[in-house]
Amino acid sequence: MSVPATTSHPSSGESFLEIRQHNAITTARYEMSACEMDIVFSLLSVLRKEDKPGTIYRIRVKELEQMTGRSWNYQRLLEATSNLRSREYHIEDNKHVLQVGLLASALYVKGEGIIELEISERMRRYLIDLKNNFTSYRLQSVFSLSSKYAKRIYQIASQWKDIGETKTFTLDEFKIMLSLKDPKGLEAEQYEKISALQKYVLDVATTQINEHTDLRINYELIKKGRSFHSIRFFVNGQVPQQLPIPFEDGAEEEKQRRALHNLEELEIRDPKLVSQILGDAKKLNALFSFTYKYKTGKVKADKNPGGLFLKMVGLR
Repeated sequence: MSVPATTSHPSSGESFLEIRQHNAITTARYEMSACEMDIVFSLLSVLRKEDKPGTIYRIRVKELEQMTGRSWNYQRLLEATSNLRSREYHIEDNKHVLQVGLLASALYVKGEGIIELEISERMRRYLIDLKNNFTSYRLQSVFSLSSKYAKRIYQIASQWKDIGETKTFTLDEFKIMLSLKDPKGLEAEQYEKISALQKYVLDVATTQINEHTDLRINYELIKKGRSFHSIRFFVNGQVPQQLPIPFEDGAEEEKQRRALHNLEELEIRDPKLVSQILGDAKKLNALFSFTYKYKTGKVKADKNPGGLFLKMVGLR
């Protein structure tokens, strides 16, 4: 289930776009690459509760790249959506085991950098139905994580953020959730040694989540006899360092408000320049991208950031 919502951060007053995702999906067993996850998060951000079956969702590749800070070439994206078409979510409760793919179809509009996505109808209730259990997590947080394991652990930790710690998972349960172990034992288990699991999965995920998201986590490995048997995570909130990322499909008034705020911070106040930027979709998206990169240190302009932005968009 997924519906975008804006909430105010308690200290900064900035607006954040949240995804709400059914807990059955958060704890489902599935394997995805980082690119696939970014496409899925983009899709979740534009879903609406009132959407009808067969709704087609448009994702713009340039906006995806601006939001993630990573470039995905055509072949990589084609491979990612192909995998999403064929790869299964495994959702189980006391009565049912559902094996279902996320996408019913994916269409690329050549030369326009647009992907049109259609979700599978059996997945719709898990993505949209807000009446049941859900997890909410901030969109810019999941985009900022480069490790696919960090993205998954962030989802899981978000489910327990109001409690302060997760349930205790057996290592088998945890590795199955991250597709590091085949529950049927038909494929080789990954990172069998606990030291490898810590180095390549747990420590990388913990570092990225703590540095780039609204959560701060640590983990405890629990022994049974002489061997490690279980794991649990401790979860606390923190002030995220990155800025909220706007979506084209968000409320237009909110987008304009943010843009004016960003222009004020860049000391761009000339009415003519402001009007030119607000009235041009490309310049407006460039403003959000520049502000995000400037405030996260990806663009250096200590003396006159506003002047640099105006030069970049051809207004100076």
